[in-house]
Amino acid sequence: MSGYWSKVVHGLTPYVPGEQPKLPNLVKLNTNESPYGPSRKVLEALRAEVGDTLRLYPDPGSDKLRAAIAKRHGLKPEQVFVGNGSDEVLAHVFLGLLKHDAPVLFPDITYSFYPVYCGLYDIHYQQVPLNPAFEIDVADYLRPNGGIIFPNPNAPTGRLLALQEIERLLKANTSSVVVIDEAYVDFGGVSCVPLIKQHPQLLVTHTLSKSHALAGLRVGYATGHPGLIEALNRVKDSFNSYPLDRFAQAGAAAAMEDDAYFDAMCRKVIDSKARLVADMQGLGFEVLPSAANFIFVRFPGRDGADIAAKLRERSIIVRHFRHPPRISPFMRITIGTDEQCAGLVEALRDIVAAK
Repeated sequence: MSGYWSKVVHGLTPYVPGEQPKLPNLVKLNTNESPYGPSRKVLEALRAEVGDTLRLYPDPGSDKLRAAIAKRHGLKPEQVFVGNGSDEVLAHVFLGLLKHDAPVLFPDITYSFYPVYCGLYDIHYQQVPLNPAFEIDVADYLRPNGGIIFPNPNAPTGRLLALQEIERLLKANTSSVVVIDEAYVDFGGVSCVPLIKQHPQLLVTHTLSKSHALAGLRVGYATGHPGLIEALNRVKDSFNSYPLDRFAQAGAAAAMEDDAYFDAMCRKVIDSKARLVADMQGLGFEVLPSAANFIFVRFPGRDGADIAAKLRERSIIVRHFRHPPRISPFMRITIGTDEQCAGLVEALRDIVAAK
């Protein structure tokens, strides 16, 4: 049947999402989901949407949600764009803001969806190597480009680029858009959203899947100058004018308004991460500094794929990346509950002891 495919489809190498296995008594630490459920206010908002109004289309502008996001960040609604998960937002970003004659720049070790978007939209790109410590070096990006994008903290390494370094990049790169993907910033970083006021070329993306525990609802957003947001809306309205349904809009707005729950859940994950890092280092693992809700680890002299496979035998799932080879010794481990983390440590203690 591939004979019916377009030339574009033949040339695609699709993104491979994290595995969603159906195993009994599974400890799922592979997709950076929250180990805790969403706010009670979110559940109440979702229940309130069940009714006759489901026969009607949702608000195409997601006005209430954009207002809630704007209020959270001290912005205006016209500085906010929302989409069906941050992946959809990023897809519109690549097409609407990063498709130019010059190449878009992003790290060689980063979110693997970026080159997929480039393949889909025929965007020329260059991958910029991380330094030996797996850090982003701003100096490497100070060259002609059609745009710059990277997560902060980066994925899958979890390493954070300091806010002053992002400011240095913005001051030096004024002729193209700089996109900072802050999917994980709430677990140990500082958001660069306030820099939008001084730098009209800055766009910052977020997801509610991680720190707001709404991976199943699929809501993401971007913040930036109204001119950048207009470009994203033009793409959206040429593709799907109703990306967020009534449940997504209501639940996400409630989540954005529940600061107390958000702060408490982020703190729990950060505290659990600190304990897990200490335990992993006690076992002899090397753990990269992480400002995310996951850690990137390796055990000297052992194959990361082998350790991940042995964990799977114990119904503990972590993420292993074979490519690029530089990170193949590592595993990316989502921070779970303290009970899940303790089970992981016990399993790893047995695995590394059994040569």
